Amino acid sequence: MKIKNRILLVGVSAIAVLFGGCNEFLDVTPDNVATIDYAFRLRTAAESFLFTCYSYMPSHSAPGGNPALCGGDEAWLVPTSSNTGAAIGRGNQRVVEPYMNAWQGSAGCKDLYQGIRDCNVFLENIHLVPDMTQSEKDRWIAEVKFLKAYYHFYLTRMYGPIVLIRENLPMDASPDEIKIPRSPVDECFDYIVALLDEAYPDLPNMITNEVQEFGRITQAICLSLKAKTLITAASDLFNGNPDYKGFANRDGTLLFDTEIGENEKLLKWQKAAEACKTAIDFCHSIGHQLYYYRPAFSAYVLTDSTMTQMNIRNAVCEKWNSEIIWANTNSVAGGLQASCIPRGLDPTRTDNSGLNGSMAPPLKIVELFYSENGVPLQEDNSWDYNSRFQIMEPEEMDAVYLKQGYLTAKMNFRREPRFYANLGFDGGIWYGQGHYDDKGSDLLYVSCKKGQPAAAIVESAYSTTGYFIKKLVHFQSIIGSGNTFATENYPWPVIRLADLYLLYAEALNEAADSEANRAEALTYIDMIRERAGLQSVRISWLNHSNNPNKPASRTGLREIIRQERAIELMFEGQRFWDVRRWKTAIEELNKPVTGWYLDDGTAEGYYRERLVYEQTFTTRDYLWPINENCILANSNLVQNPGW
Repeated sequence: MKIKNRILLVGVSAIAVLFGGCNEFLDVTPDNVATIDYAFRLRTAAESFLFTCYSYMPSHSAPGGNPALCGGDEAWLVPTSSNTGAAIGRGNQRVVEPYMNAWQGSAGCKDLYQGIRDCNVFLENIHLVPDMTQSEKDRWIAEVKFLKAYYHFYLTRMYGPIVLIRENLPMDASPDEIKIPRSPVDECFDYIVALLDEAYPDLPNMITNEVQEFGRITQAICLSLKAKTLITAASDLFNGNPDYKGFANRDGTLLFDTEIGENEKLLKWQKAAEACKTAIDFCHSIGHQLYYYRPAFSAYVLTDSTMTQMNIRNAVCEKWNSEIIWANTNSVAGGLQASCIPRGLDPTRTDNSGLNGSMAPPLKIVELFYSENGVPLQEDNSWDYNSRFQIMEPEEMDAVYLKQGYLTAKMNFRREPRFYANLGFDGGIWYGQGHYDDKGSDLLYVSCKKGQPAAAIVESAYSTTGYFIKKLVHFQSIIGSGNTFATENYPWPVIRLADLYLLYAEALNEAADSEANRAEALTYIDMIRERAGLQSVRISWLNHSNNPNKPASRTGLREIIRQERAIELMFEGQRFWDVRRWKTAIEELNKPVTGWYLDDGTAEGYYRERLVYEQTFTTRDYLWPINENCILANSNLVQNPGW
């Protein structure tokens, strides 16, 4: 049964006007009128429709389906890549056939409005199913209300003010009813929160039937998305943003409140902080906690350094671990791993062509990670930032991180554990992939200078910067011969507890300039830092920073929280949205993308900074353009500023 044939409560003309004249709907025939009755005649058919509502979940783990993976500055692809996210990162977004078009479902994104309409069909008809208990119907209704809220949230985060689809239009809707304008952005957020509040009571607090129901929506997921929604609404992009002064519908309805007072801004942050704390407390009550690696069996006793790396890598890659609040089972990280791991990593598998290692972190991302003292490189009073490109040879104490006898840049020495857990680099040890004795002589390491296995030999299969993403590769995925790569797949973690901790810390700091709020915020930041093998913020800054009082001020702590989010959640699709909601993208995404000089086979020649791309970002890029054909079809629809 085609999904498009199920949307019988919305007229063809309504769809065409609202969402841009999509021709795919023109083949709907009267014979399909019976489809809805059939879909809700029995529980089994209704369950299939429920899963159809789930099927619109974005492809979070796909570089070609999630703009946050390659559309910002965390991962840079080869110049020949046709990836739609990379096109956004290069500044090539467009009004005609926009990249990652979730409004209509094209160029890499699913049609989230189609998903919303399917959700409405479900909600309007689930009462017809005879062979279900009311409690089960209530649960399914709650799940679909959540999905409807999430799809609206995803669209609002992309487009700002959107068209709210509270219910599907009837077949006999008039032209005026069909041409729905955009709703003010605050109304959009309020509607999303209201849907989540409606859904919450009838959701299970946790999944008990793990085999059949992992990935289904729970109360913990619902509370966490509510917290994330309120954080987004309180952030600078949406909370009294003067850039959108005068942005209005054709009837004069303002779409942004740019005259909001300071107290009202703070109240939004306070409301967000309360929602974060509610979500955290609930997650704790049902057993969610920060993940620590505890191998069920290992023939080897691992060093503390390797254990800390595994804490960080497996918090993402170990499916259904204690930290994962919501994982998208419709988007499994399989092929993504092959895009992260370098070719030629395993010298016993030199013929492997199934890997490409093309997702390349730029040097500006590499520099974001702290020194081993837990403070930014440029603030560390004992780390010589100006000599970071100098060549050094590892000492015995570096053996767990760096290949002995292999010359590499100082940039790669004396860094925090998250640096080594996240990144692969020339001369860096790559733990796992079938090699599990971290004191053994056969540990894998990266070699990517000219002429080496991971160098730019194949046009589409190399790192443009000289760095690779280790974090997203499950340590038990095995490199085979030929094009084989035995991947240990995992569902993409949409929300994990560390994300909530950092959102809570941010909201507390923004809600009030008080020592009590800063102390509470630091409590949650320090739990994450402890898991990462670092001392507390206050101790680290006091002992190692040239700005020891930084954590004591609101502005200083804001900077720390933002860097902690960037480091802890790196490559997980969070930074892309964070720099937008903070309105710092105009700075961050106008910094040049650089890497090492790949065309040299010597350490002296290779470790020179080289421009990869001059990235550009303008104010208009904070919000997605609506496809031009939608604007032409709906006279009440206005375009986002600058497009």
